Amino acid sequence: MTLLAGKNAIVYGGAGRIGSAVATAFAEEGATVFLAGRTGARLAEVAERIRAAGGAAEAAEVDALDERAVDEHADAVAARGGIDISFNLITHDDVQGTPLVEMSLADYERPVVTAVRTHFLTARAAARHMTARGSGVILFFGGDADPVREFAVGGLQVAFHALEAMRRQLAAELGPHGVRTVTLRTGGIPETIPADFAGRRVIEESITGKTMLGRAATLADVGAVAAFVASDRARSMTASTVNVSCGALVD
Repeated sequence: MTLLAGKNAIVYGGAGRIGSAVATAFAEEGATVFLAGRTGARLAEVAERIRAAGGAAEAAEVDALDERAVDEHADAVAARGGIDISFNLITHDDVQGTPLVEMSLADYERPVVTAVRTHFLTARAAARHMTARGSGVILFFGGDADPVREFAVGGLQVAFHALEAMRRQLAAELGPHGVRTVTLRTGGIPETIPADFAGRRVIEESITGKTMLGRAATLADVGAVAAFVASDRARSMTASTVNVSCGALVD
């Protein structure tokens, strides 16, 4: 029996590398996946690949920073049998590689504002439907982490810390209604680094060098763990983080 049979999952940023991997894993485990994002053509391609492999997927252009668009899309999915899983994986428009003392205020604060705004909107939209049904899972990605010494990451870590504060508060408020909130942490996924990025090799070596298993997490690893955490087999997991870092992150 598949882990997510009969469940509806919304994946925001479903055309991205992580989003498409998670959506594919959800579909492989039996979920109907509703891909949401701003790139309609790319979303359609991911949805078609999922359907070609025997899964169920639909795509919709949704700006996950737009309150009305998020609410209307969530309402439409809920009308199709409810929302069981919500996972926001849109990019945060962060600037990396620039030291903080050389960074503009706009570049520093953009990922913080973007992350907080979009996750609040999507989590709230899902939670309103989940609490009414008494069940559901809201997943986050990133998590608290120690400062990165090898590479300047701008405001990205601040954004992750803000999201963890949000996730903890949601866990406390939504738990009594049967809704779980969990964060997946990876320590970095080499596959997500653009092939033409000048510092790719250095970052890949840094990520792998910190692991205990001698390899970094893959996109497939993240998708598989996300599917498990979203399933009823993980029903006791909430207000927590799941370490998918191959030992790079020590809890």
